[in-house]
Amino acid sequence: MRTNGIQKLLKSGFLLFCDGAWGTIFQSAGLKPGESAELWNRVHRKKVLEVAQGYVDLGVDMIETNSFRGNRITLAGIGAEKDAAELNRLAAEISREAAGDKCLVLGSVGPTGKILMMGDVSENEMYDSFAEQAHALEQGGADAICIETMSALDEAELAVKAAIENTNLEIICTFTFAKTVSGDYKTVMGVSPAQMAEKMLSAGASIIGTNCGYGMEVMIPIVKAFRDFDSNIPLLVQPNAGIPKIENGETIFPETPDEMASRVPDLINAGASIIGGCCGTTPEHIRAIMTQANL
Repeated sequence: MRTNGIQKLLKSGFLLFCDGAWGTIFQSAGLKPGESAELWNRVHRKKVLEVAQGYVDLGVDMIETNSFRGNRITLAGIGAEKDAAELNRLAAEISREAAGDKCLVLGSVGPTGKILMMGDVSENEMYDSFAEQAHALEQGGADAICIETMSALDEAELAVKAAIENTNLEIICTFTFAKTVSGDYKTVMGVSPAQMAEKMLSAGASIIGTNCGYGMEVMIPIVKAFRDFDSNIPLLVQPNAGIPKIENGETIFPETPDEMASRVPDLINAGASIIGGCCGTTPEHIRAIMTQANL
């Protein structure tokens, strides 16, 4: 039977909260450019657990796993494709240990970096990669699969299908949108929020939404676009801490915790069901968001 822990929480009528970025904290802890964060599940387990625990201690309703680039297709780039199942299982086990029975664990599944229409990879190869990852995350203790930062309908549909057919978990799917010259929002592959919602809901996702790309302010019209399509479907929103800038050779995310939190009432009014953070956000950002939402 497919689990529905998030759906049960949402039926309570309360706004739910997710964690923020992991990679941002890993970089401060010594993760080098180009280094695989997923390998840290094995070689720096304590550091990964500390990040997970930091978010759990805030009182969030759910945390993710350190497995965003954990599919075998992406891991092949560093010669670690055979380690995919182990690294994802470890990722879920670490988040599960931190979460205990205090919050839910979302198994993070990111894109492969390959484009099906270009013939870089076959549908079967992509499906099998996602299936392996989702199954390992479930084995490690994940409560749901969060397919995130997607831009192509065909890849996301395969990821949702693989998760549904190889686990008994709830399925979340979020896309990354950018503002077009005409003023609306689409992914780099030209997909609108309405198109994404229709396709992912049909594929079997029970929660959809948007993450990455922009800060809190720009997420508001994207959420409204989703709500114009469906007024009831649960929406997960994970903005960046602003648009990144390069300063002295380093990537900086400019939005402070207070700046992000100031937009929370508007995001709630737009229709967000679950709010967390993406690139550049920290426990301080999530704490400020939660505090503002509960005022």
